[in-house]
Amino acid sequence: MSYSLRALLLGFAIDLVLGDPHGFPHPVVLMGKLISLLERGLRRLLPKTPAGERLAGGILWAATAGLSFLVPFFLLFFVYRWNVWLGLGLESVMCWQILATRSLRDESMKVYFALRNGTLAEARQAVSMIVGRDTERLDEKGVARAAVETVAENASDGVVAPLFYLLLGGAPLGFFYKAVNTMDSMLGYTDPPYTHIGLVPAKMDDLFNYLPARLTALLMLPAGAVLGMNVKNGWTIFRRDRFNHASPNSAQTESVCAGLLGLRLAGDAWYHGVLHKKPFIGDPLREVTPEDIPAACRLLFATAFLALAVGAGGKLLILFLL
Repeated sequence: MSYSLRALLLGFAIDLVLGDPHGFPHPVVLMGKLISLLERGLRRLLPKTPAGERLAGGILWAATAGLSFLVPFFLLFFVYRWNVWLGLGLESVMCWQILATRSLRDESMKVYFALRNGTLAEARQAVSMIVGRDTERLDEKGVARAAVETVAENASDGVVAPLFYLLLGGAPLGFFYKAVNTMDSMLGYTDPPYTHIGLVPAKMDDLFNYLPARLTALLMLPAGAVLGMNVKNGWTIFRRDRFNHASPNSAQTESVCAGLLGLRLAGDAWYHGVLHKKPFIGDPLREVTPEDIPAACRLLFATAFLALAVGAGGKLLILFLL
């Protein structure tokens, strides 16, 4: 446990410094290739019926999640037995690759700079790299709103939830979570051809994000207080709008962020050419602006540091008592 905690702290620091360098090998790319390979194979092998596709999704989920846990588990087991310090170094790199604090900030700030210094087309292209919705219809406010929503939602999916699972089970459980999240992002849609094969990945993502999303939302409130944001409104909007989303988890953090910033987020959006009717989150106390993107990023970082402090402190206390 102590070495996993050290690896997490080192990985967190590396992530803040390096982020996700382009061209550097990343396990999520391998996960994506495995998911695509299994999807194609299972679609060929199993009946092309709703039941057959749901079965394919279940097999795909179990195989991908299992391999994502077992491969790093046995790799670290043997490396730690060979040399503790080499094991610590390897697990630190793994923790770095599981976390996404710096890369989420960097990618969302590309949207900000495109809005401030570039063209709307460039801003749409930048935001298309971090959202799943269609972006060609978005105006400037829509682009900024999409970026803020993504930072708010991924404060859980990309930062606090990975921290939560890394604290519980080290890098193997962190990679397990990363696989769960990646499968949902690739397959968890209600539109064809993912309606049935994506059912299990989507539901399992809801399950494994249920507690982390709520912890992230609650941590955002003191983080917002440190930044001088409107905590009272954040709490009010959280209590009122935290279920204003098809996912049981996404609106948890989006509602707090909307309240803290005094914005109205969400609403209707296009996905794969299909308009999805979605409720609003928050009140339009003012219009969204590009400046809300760096504000959301500051909230992200404050929440990340608070989550690390609380989680690491709790784990240290457990180690002390043991």
